[in-house]
Amino acid sequence: MASTQQNPARSKGLHTVELEEPNDFSLVLGGPVFQFFRKSHLAGDGLELVHRRLLIITLIAWLPLLLLAALGRSAGNLGRLSFLHDVEVHVRFLIALPVLIAAELIVHSRLRVVVRNFVDRSLVLPQDLARFHDAIKSAVRLRNSIPLEIGLLFFVYPLSLWLWNRRIPLDISTWYGNPGGRWHLTLAGIWYVFVSIPLLRFILLRWYMRLFIWFRLLWHVSRINLNLIPTHPDRAAGLAFLGKSAYAFGPLLFAQGVMLAGLVAERVLYRGESLVSFKVQIVGFVVFFVLAILGPLLMFTPQMARAKRKGLGDYGLLSQHYVESFEQKWVRHPPTSTEELLGSGDIQSLADLGNSYAMVRDMRAVPFWLEDISRLAAATAAPLLPLLLTIFSPEELLTRVLKVVF
Repeated sequence: MASTQQNPARSKGLHTVELEEPNDFSLVLGGPVFQFFRKSHLAGDGLELVHRRLLIITLIAWLPLLLLAALGRSAGNLGRLSFLHDVEVHVRFLIALPVLIAAELIVHSRLRVVVRNFVDRSLVLPQDLARFHDAIKSAVRLRNSIPLEIGLLFFVYPLSLWLWNRRIPLDISTWYGNPGGRWHLTLAGIWYVFVSIPLLRFILLRWYMRLFIWFRLLWHVSRINLNLIPTHPDRAAGLAFLGKSAYAFGPLLFAQGVMLAGLVAERVLYRGESLVSFKVQIVGFVVFFVLAILGPLLMFTPQMARAKRKGLGDYGLLSQHYVESFEQKWVRHPPTSTEELLGSGDIQSLADLGNSYAMVRDMRAVPFWLEDISRLAAATAAPLLPLLLTIFSPEELLTRVLKVVF
């Protein structure tokens, strides 16, 4: 009898969220696109079948370009810039696009643990659980919003066409267009402009929407009076896990770096520009995206700063009382013959109290550290490293890398 019963959560479709655990939240399990993937057997209830989505979506974006570009050559359009030599297109659709799709599984598995940590670690006290759950429900409603995703889809097309219209007109034949204007497109160019580019941009903008939802949820949580402990060993009052949670967005930053690398490579290899001329843009790009991921976590800084000030005051007062008693017992009045300072619990307690005060003093007012910044910066900049081969030989580049590492 039990085997014939349906899972009520599955039968609700978009309303699955209503039956989720109150403290459980997934940033990616929702919305009309996710439901479409489920119904078309491209995803399971927990984002399984990622290999299917990678294969199907990548083939839709890239394979027709290859076939139509080859057809264009067979029709007599020889001498144009070859599709196979267009580095920007290949890194976009064969590297960045699959990474953006696979990133959903990483974000799903990591961020739901982060949300549960607020309750599991008693950061949200029982009297504030209702507000915490309301924040989660609000984020879920936004995540599942049909008008939002459909509006995003309709926004992508005019955006893509507007950006394409601002491109410099072609002065040579390429696999996607001919000289004479921006809209003298080949068959491959039509698919490129009206299918491949909008598809990539929709997936990318959908990620930006998710980032907004995530940081909006954290904003609501930061308005709750959290139970922050200034003596927590993580030196962040118990919130250091938020800085580590930013690693979940590492693939997103990597994909952004891949797209920038493709753009720069196209300029360097086929337009004769120097890689050095892009150094300001590259540095600004890396800084911007690292700040975009870690910067919103500063919303917890006011509470952390208050916890540190209160901790310094509380432990300062406690220390004052203890050291006064310690001095009275061991310094101002000689100990009896039966009492020895060496091995006494009093001296150990004094040392422990000093360590606790030092921990409060060293507590950070932000939930991330230099290590978190450097790792996200490395994820963003890593795709740009192969471009150094346009300046250095492989042997010279390897030597320089080894010097830096060792």
